[in-house]
Amino acid sequence: MTIKEHLKINVNLAVPVMASQLGQVLVGVADNMMVGQVGYIPLAGASLGNAIFYLFMTFGLGVSFAITPLVGFADGQGDKKQCGQVLRHGLLVNTILGFLLFAAVMVAADYLHLFGQEQAVVEQATPYMFVIGFSMIPLLIFQTFRQFSEGLSMTKAPMVVSVSMNVLNIILNYILIYGKFGAPAMGLVGAGIATLISRIVMAIVMVIYVLSNKRFKPYLSGLGLQNLDFTLIKDLLRIGIPAGLQFVFEVGAFSMAALMMGWIGAPTQAAHQIAINMASISYMTVSGLGAAAAIRVGNQLGKRNYKTMKNAALTLIAMGTALMVVFAGVFIIGKDALPLLYNDKPEVVSIAAGLLIIAALFQISDGIQVISLGALRGMKDVKIPTIITFISYWLIALPLGYVLAFNYGYGADGIWFGLFLGLTIAGVWVFIRFIKLANKQILETSIR
Repeated sequence: MTIKEHLKINVNLAVPVMASQLGQVLVGVADNMMVGQVGYIPLAGASLGNAIFYLFMTFGLGVSFAITPLVGFADGQGDKKQCGQVLRHGLLVNTILGFLLFAAVMVAADYLHLFGQEQAVVEQATPYMFVIGFSMIPLLIFQTFRQFSEGLSMTKAPMVVSVSMNVLNIILNYILIYGKFGAPAMGLVGAGIATLISRIVMAIVMVIYVLSNKRFKPYLSGLGLQNLDFTLIKDLLRIGIPAGLQFVFEVGAFSMAALMMGWIGAPTQAAHQIAINMASISYMTVSGLGAAAAIRVGNQLGKRNYKTMKNAALTLIAMGTALMVVFAGVFIIGKDALPLLYNDKPEVVSIAAGLLIIAALFQISDGIQVISLGALRGMKDVKIPTIITFISYWLIALPLGYVLAFNYGYGADGIWFGLFLGLTIAGVWVFIRFIKLANKQILETSIR
């Protein structure tokens, strides 16, 4: 298969996934932009609340990602029944996990005062977390059917649903944050309610689409709780839990950074939220390429086309690198203008502008690591990558960021320079691992 053919397949597969991922992150971007117009204290509250919530949410998303390579592998082998079994058991696992994570968010919300944040910020974040915590359940139900659809290379419907629900979220934000059309002005809590409603609708629409579409009918026999396959549940958790931990270690590092920003002050914390919100747009966009890598690698692994598997992933990594160069340019050029979309306080804008320069520096590393992790997930290799992410972020990035910020006086910039180094180490490390494992598969095949 030529590079041009790989590019065509990758674009057709990845663009809808990228748009779907972008649609999800734009919910948070819209929340922050609209809440930021109320004031920097509510924006700092969003930063604190999301720093904790995203830890649990990204773990749940990571677990749900186990569905895609298992469906892709079964589909590569032409086993439609097994694809349906993955959906059935994945729905059970993700629904239970959604309730558990909701409970965990509720507990965490009661202890925000222990993180050394300003009291006014804690008062904003606590009720917000109670609301968005419940959205974990419909989000993971949506994810189950989305990952099943994407595992079968049917990526357009999840894109349409995600983008449509983002529009709904923005409309509800306008009504509930600012108190329009007779609704009370609820500020940050209003943003949380808008997110909850949009995610409930999103789950309902995606479930109806999959269960009613004729293209999925051959895969859907035997949905229900009867005759559960605990080996399949074990496989879902064996892939999903380490994948979830990978996201937790990375997102958790940025969440810990948000807490450290709060130790400096609310304006710094608000600036961090602006910069990380912008960086999340590029990250979630390129993570669509990572999802495409998991699909293509898993599918070719099932067909035992190892050279095609490697080339598909490398083409996606090249696409991701080019895309992240563009995002880096946008951050550099727009460093002074982009923060004004959130808040016009000069101190907040100035700090955020500096952080966007650092964000531009780690774009390529971030792109390489998220796509390489997707490719490794497609190969069902998750344990070692999880260790790599833990070392990169928690043993290198955060300690270095703390020392630079508080011992050497670099403040917010020091924390982000630590994150930059962690992302770079992780990106190089997981890329080398994918190449090593792919070459091993190719060599073993040629020897046979």
